[in-house]
Amino acid sequence: MKNRRQSTLLLLLLAGGALCAVMLAGALQPDAAADFSQKNLPPCLAHPFGTDWLGRDMLGRTLAGLSLSIRLGLLTSAVSAAAALALGTASAALGGWVDSAISWLIDLVMGVPHILLIMLISLACGRGFWGVTLGVALSHWPALARVLRGEALQLRQAPYLQMARRMGVPWGRVLTGHIVPHLLPQLWAGLILQFPHAILHEASVTFLGFGLPPEEPAIGVILSESMAYLTTGRWWLALFPGLTLAATVSLFALAGERLRLLLAPASAQE
Repeated sequence: MKNRRQSTLLLLLLAGGALCAVMLAGALQPDAAADFSQKNLPPCLAHPFGTDWLGRDMLGRTLAGLSLSIRLGLLTSAVSAAAALALGTASAALGGWVDSAISWLIDLVMGVPHILLIMLISLACGRGFWGVTLGVALSHWPALARVLRGEALQLRQAPYLQMARRMGVPWGRVLTGHIVPHLLPQLWAGLILQFPHAILHEASVTFLGFGLPPEEPAIGVILSESMAYLTTGRWWLALFPGLTLAATVSLFALAGERLRLLLAPASAQE
């Protein structure tokens, strides 16, 4: 019988393999060309996800859109995690007014709904890929920063670190040699948990018209366009892209949650 550590490793490998497969398939997809002789076809062997009102294959469009969302999610999650690590460790290391300022900034950003903040930043940056990327990245770091700050503050009081400081070891060496390595498990778990949130929020903002432009093969664009055709019975235009997005988000949310439980001291040996 496999324990939690083995099953979590298998789940992470499965999630990573699925991510790489979707990204590769999306990157290899040719540009969707209109073919009016094939328009509005329901799912069939030639077109498993059907075709749209222009005759474009929905499976190819879905893979291309999901690949774009995954790339954006990876980029924004990495930027958010790096910002959370930098601010969390700086808050614990410097203390005083720096800690107060960072804590105030965390509370300020967490007080604004994510979707609203992403839309505002995206509009301020001209929308598009980089506007959405900045919006998602600058709105998802506070929760992880708060966790890392608390861990770093607790670790700072450890006797061996107190002794190192009294012996004159510089703070930079203490941070890189002791505090940051101790925070890496929480950082990795937070990074994986942020990834599905980033994808979902990007798709939501794009669906509302404040994210990626219509010419991009994004899942949010596909779902937004399909709304005008659902009343005509073309259910496949929204069903399959929505299911692939939900499956991707659920898979990585489950992987991140299992990794978080694995890293928790109370359940690490289960």
